Amino acid sequence: MGASAQYPPQQLHGLSDDCQIARPRYLREAMTNTLSLTVNGESRRSAPGSIADLVRHLELDPAKVAVERNGVIVPRSTLAGAALAEGDVLEIVHFVGGGQGGQPNDDTWTVAGRTFRSRLIVGTGKYKDFAQNAAAVEASGAEIVTVAVRRVNVSDPKAPMLTDFIDPKKITYLPNTAGCFTADEAIRTLRLAREAGGWDLVKLEVLGEARTLYPDMRETLKACEVLANEGFAPMVYCVDDPIAAKQLESAGAVAVMPLGAPIGSGLGIQNRVTIRLIVEGAGVPVLVDAGVGTASDAAVAMELGCDGVLMNTAIAEAKNPLRMARAMKLAVEAGRDAYLSGRMATRKYADPSSPLAGLI
Repeated sequence: MGASAQYPPQQLHGLSDDCQIARPRYLREAMTNTLSLTVNGESRRSAPGSIADLVRHLELDPAKVAVERNGVIVPRSTLAGAALAEGDVLEIVHFVGGGQGGQPNDDTWTVAGRTFRSRLIVGTGKYKDFAQNAAAVEASGAEIVTVAVRRVNVSDPKAPMLTDFIDPKKITYLPNTAGCFTADEAIRTLRLAREAGGWDLVKLEVLGEARTLYPDMRETLKACEVLANEGFAPMVYCVDDPIAAKQLESAGAVAVMPLGAPIGSGLGIQNRVTIRLIVEGAGVPVLVDAGVGTASDAAVAMELGCDGVLMNTAIAEAKNPLRMARAMKLAVEAGRDAYLSGRMATRKYADPSSPLAGLI
């Protein structure tokens, strides 16, 4: 049996010098015309040439790497003129990201087949006038605004209307049932809203009583089922109860909107545990609705994994509504980034950022 049959080509590189005679001539010539190098800890053979040639052969850009040869950094400007030598030990490095996650511009959310970039929904009540409201919406970056359905002022038909300032062709209107205390009132209101503007994506809230403005979940569930059967896509205000949230989802809610605290209170999220449980168990978007008072409250909601936050009073009653609107936009974005980043684990004791070993 011939030498080439005994030693397949892929094994020939392991032969000792005493066995070189067994190599086919083309392999002996190839070995003679290449250099033996160590690149990033691995043995490699390379054709003679410059370090820049090797970098390009590795499908890297010499302008985007740093190279160390035999323990000495080779200036990038000299890579093309630095000839490789037999036995060189090279380290080739570049910058890589310290983490991986979704890009903010691509981080969208979808409800009832509609996709949005902004995770902040703002209301349209309590502002000084429509102009201030419109300016606050722009500053917030919101793509959805909630609108109440109210009777037209027939005594002054030329009075300014919200649609004169916030274009429903550019901003999604979300008709709501604010002020409704029975399922029948809420259903009637949203039927009128659909007739007026063709909206089927709606916000449903049925209140239990005027002092707390807490939702009446029995009436809310009843209205949700009827509206879903009529082709509406109800986003539903509810108590911060994971069981109630699942019941609403089964009844046809396209999003559940648990309260953080009583409407207009500005108390912030009072029960983070139940909000987190709702998020973990939901098959539809979860948005905190009511109780947000300042930017840190909005950030907390997003850090809990909510898909968005709805607020009105926190912006409208701020001393500077436009500045607060911008703050809320940034808080929602920061909270979302923090959630996607995966926060560090909490510990009982201190853990130094710098290692204690090797101190001078």
